[in-house]
Amino acid sequence: MGEDAQERRAERAEAADYHVEAQRRRSERESAKAQLLLDRFVEYATRAGVPTQELTARPWSGRGRYRTGVVGWYLRGDQSIGLGVDGSYYVLVVPPERFGRWRTVPVAPTPPPLQVGQGARDGESVALDVLLQMRLPGWDATPSAEDS
Repeated sequence: MGEDAQERRAERAEAADYHVEAQRRRSERESAKAQLLLDRFVEYATRAGVPTQELTARPWSGRGRYRTGVVGWYLRGDQSIGLGVDGSYYVLVVPPERFGRWRTVPVAPTPPPLQVGQGARDGESVALDVLLQMRLPGWDATPSAEDS
C-alpha cells in the first residue's frame, strides 16, 4: 500500500506541474496579445497628441498618492491602472511606503492581461480593448492598413 500511495502522490504532483506549466503558457500568450494592443494604443495616442502626465500610485489604504516617476496615461477612471509612454503596463496600487508622499515610489511594470480586473467584483472586470476604446474613443483595436 505504501508504494501505491507514493505512486498516486507522484502522479498528482506531475499532473499539478503540467497544469501550472499550461497556465503559465496561456498567460504568456495572453500577455503577448495584450502587449500588441498596448503598443498600438501608445503609437496612436502619441500621433493624436493625447497629453501624458506623471502617474501616481495609491497605497492599499486608499489615502494619499505617491509619485512614481512614470509618465503615461491612466487607463481606468480610478487611476489604478496606468500605461507608460514606452508601452509598459502598471498596476498603481502599492503597499504603504514610509515617507512615500515625499519620495518617488518605484513601481515595476507587470505583464498586461487581456481581461483587466479578472476575478474582481461584478462590473470591475473589463476587456483591455474596451478599456482602451473608452480611454481614447477614436482608437480601434484592429490594425489598420497603414499599421501593417
